[in-house]
Amino acid sequence: MEAALSPCLNTIKIKKMETQIAGEKVLNVTLLEPRLKHPTIFSWFDELSPGTGFTLQNDHDPKPLYYQLLGERGNIFDWEYLEQGPEIWRIHISKKPVDEKEETLGEIAAKDLRKVEVFKKYGLDFCCGGKKTVKEACRDKGLDVTKVEAELKNADKSLSTAPPLRYNDWELDFLAEYIQNVHHDYTRKVTPDLSSYSAKVAKVHGNRHPELETISGLVNDVCTEMASHMVKEEKILFPYIKELVKAKRTGKDFQKGPFGSIQSPISIMEQEHDVVGRKMDMIRVLSKNYTLPEDACASYSYLFKLLQEFENDLFVHVHLENNILFPKSLELEQK
Repeated sequence: MEAALSPCLNTIKIKKMETQIAGEKVLNVTLLEPRLKHPTIFSWFDELSPGTGFTLQNDHDPKPLYYQLLGERGNIFDWEYLEQGPEIWRIHISKKPVDEKEETLGEIAAKDLRKVEVFKKYGLDFCCGGKKTVKEACRDKGLDVTKVEAELKNADKSLSTAPPLRYNDWELDFLAEYIQNVHHDYTRKVTPDLSSYSAKVAKVHGNRHPELETISGLVNDVCTEMASHMVKEEKILFPYIKELVKAKRTGKDFQKGPFGSIQSPISIMEQEHDVVGRKMDMIRVLSKNYTLPEDACASYSYLFKLLQEFENDLFVHVHLENNILFPKSLELEQK
């Protein structure tokens, strides 16, 4: 008798679990038998039209479902926590529009530099590694992608910084000038101190902290490489970009440079960015995220403070080039 009634009972439960909030369906899986929960959720998701969604309600965090959905359906959904316990968990699950492309770290940063703070918090490289999606970058570092995505969605609400500069809207010649006058000038100003203080601190504290010798060598490498790198940009690449913009404005024909396509010097600059970025990563690891030991003197403190400031500026510097200036210049040349 019970076996005969169970389909009817399940039908009643399914009807009860379907409610609506603000015109959108809510799936309350707490009313389902455990074996029916995931199949029902997947069925609901499969029935969604692109751009639509539903709210899932549960009595615990259904995070394993996120990874199952990602593995079995692919990166075609958005997942947003609306309520996170302790008694009720509500998640909005929607199917992405057909033509929606997953944004990369670089593209996200280009639209809103405030979200860079989230990337920096979790050690996600939005400069040299800016071509990865959030899911790919989190997977590579073993991070909880649902947590990172949630913080990115709330970044513009929670961060108290002023609205970011709209770098992505600037003309390319102006952006090149800005990079040179702000970031190149800063780099030239600060690198002599970085070199001298890293050598000084290594000499005084190297016996007790042998990693300082390696840090000093890496700092000198970075300073030397950046000096050569910036000259190439200012003498070759940036003038070429300005000529591209000028040709676009005037409608005159543009003759390509001796290197052929702009892709050639851009590839070299990106490779050099990657080399410097890896060395800065090594400095951060060796310094344990710029953690000062108990015997640190004023010079030691100043060196680590300066390194952090330099790294922060370098992040923005490389981001503006790799994720905005370079791809847009290449696109302009191809037109």
